[in-house]
Amino acid sequence: MNIAEYMQTLGKQAREASRQLAQAATEVKNAALLATAEELDKQREELLAANNEDMKAGATRQLDAALLDRLELNHERIDAMIEGLRQVASLPDPVGEITEMSYRPSGIQVGKMRVPLGVVGIIYESRPNVTVEAASLCLKAGNAAVLRGGSEAISSNKAIAQCLMQGLKAAGLPETSVQVVETIDREAVAQMITLSEYIDVLVPRGGKGLIERITADAKIPVIKHLDGVCHVYIDSYADREKALNIAINAKTHRYGTCNTMETLLIHESQAASLLPALTEAYEAKGVELRGCVRSRLVAPSMLAAIDSDWTAEYLAPILAVKLVDCLDEAMTHINTYGSHHTDAIITENYTRARRFMAVVDSSSVMVNASTRFADGFEYGLGAEVGISTDKIHARGPVGLNGLTSQKYLVLGDGQIRG
Repeated sequence: MNIAEYMQTLGKQAREASRQLAQAATEVKNAALLATAEELDKQREELLAANNEDMKAGATRQLDAALLDRLELNHERIDAMIEGLRQVASLPDPVGEITEMSYRPSGIQVGKMRVPLGVVGIIYESRPNVTVEAASLCLKAGNAAVLRGGSEAISSNKAIAQCLMQGLKAAGLPETSVQVVETIDREAVAQMITLSEYIDVLVPRGGKGLIERITADAKIPVIKHLDGVCHVYIDSYADREKALNIAINAKTHRYGTCNTMETLLIHESQAASLLPALTEAYEAKGVELRGCVRSRLVAPSMLAAIDSDWTAEYLAPILAVKLVDCLDEAMTHINTYGSHHTDAIITENYTRARRFMAVVDSSSVMVNASTRFADGFEYGLGAEVGISTDKIHARGPVGLNGLTSQKYLVLGDGQIRG
């Protein structure tokens, strides 16, 4: 296979399909989504069998536990994919929405119309459910998609691609509206990120190394986040039960996700009350704690944290813990060492919560809630194509609106400029 020619073909087909999708009626796009959901339900055993091949290959390659967790499909995760498709189908279609119409002194009307981006290229690792999430959002927003999953999930992604093709076919849309790259040759990625003639935007999802490489080499605009160094700060005004429940959930609900807490900050006034209970709970779940000097005086079983722990995205049962003297110190720590992804405060003080929300420079800032909620599905977006920590175009979970742009509309009645 000539990889360059293969990727050029995918790009060309995607561009042609995007022109049809941009004109597709909402009910047609929804029909494709719902037909895909039915196909996933019918093909459960085939999907699980394909995923089992990937899991066995992953075990042979000695992939780490976090990667295997992301790779695995089961009935619950297939149910979630089906529900995600149905939820996206139920969402309002942003394409064609006209806003901000106003009259100018010349008599013309000026406004904006929401339009598809065109072709979206998505490069991701491990998680086969991303194939469905990305495809559904791109399709509903009127975009064609070229999806390049990781080599570890190739069998799963091919099986999911067949369901997508059947759904598109049933709705009368081009089967090339969503194309899964079917080679594991890394040259495919190198070619894909230079296809500026065919692909309008890239969304890399995966480890920091992958995203840095894509960002550095791409000839196409990139929507990205590099890592998820997320914090929970337990304030001096925190409710004890809320603090315990949120701090435990934010770390232990799942270890291998970008919205998992990696550093816990605790106001020094709360240390004696909360740290022993938290330490016991974390250690019972097998979480390794790495604490600052003051936190280890309260909980001596913790290992000593080093400077690199404050910037670490562990994606594993490891947690950095630091005591702080005040809200300002907590916010400074987050803005200095965090990745601008998701950060939370636990407090019953409304004024302090408002200040935290205003000062912390992250794409999601939370009050009295687990960082694990930083997710397109939980935000009511139906799903997400990725999370952006950039400040231009899209920030936070990228749902339907993030996969569209706007163009100006000008309505006149014969006006000319004098």
